[in-house]
Amino acid sequence: MGQGKKIDNVRIVNLLANKNTFDRGFGLLVDEYSQPLYWHIRRIVVRHEDAQDVLQEVFIKVFDNLAKMTGGDSTLSAWLYKIATNESINVVKRRRSSVFLSLDDVNEQLLQDFSSEMSGQEEDIIVRFQKTILALPHKQKLVFNMRYYDELSYEQISKVTGQSIATLKTNYHYAVAKIKEIMTK
Repeated sequence: MGQGKKIDNVRIVNLLANKNTFDRGFGLLVDEYSQPLYWHIRRIVVRHEDAQDVLQEVFIKVFDNLAKMTGGDSTLSAWLYKIATNESINVVKRRRSSVFLSLDDVNEQLLQDFSSEMSGQEEDIIVRFQKTILALPHKQKLVFNMRYYDELSYEQISKVTGQSIATLKTNYHYAVAKIKEIMTK
């Protein structure tokens, strides 16, 4: 998942499948996925407070809809990321519609939020890199984040977004090219 350790989805799914071990399984799911999902959400919504709110909503939706999850351990991660992505996009859309902003205006606001959340200790290159990612078109940004940070395969990203693998590869390629172009200026 990009966090340095392998999450044992088989164990989680098995615990969730048994009503006697469900609570332990859900606790393990939350423990294992809170951090990677938080950072996935944070890269979309930018603001820490929004990311915390979305993460909480994600786990509520997961809890309420676990019976609907199909595919077992092989799709658990993609299912969680899909819920997190959709909830994050909804927050960005609400932000956009609540103040009648265009998507470009929302991206500009996110760039300002990101700049204000960075401390003086952050290296300039990291700030430039993150600002460059935030400036990407939405689909490219989403695919880049899931591929680069979350280390999801194109197959997993396809399950999350509903996009074809070819489209995802194209978006990722364009994102990387844009990032390289901007970072080398």
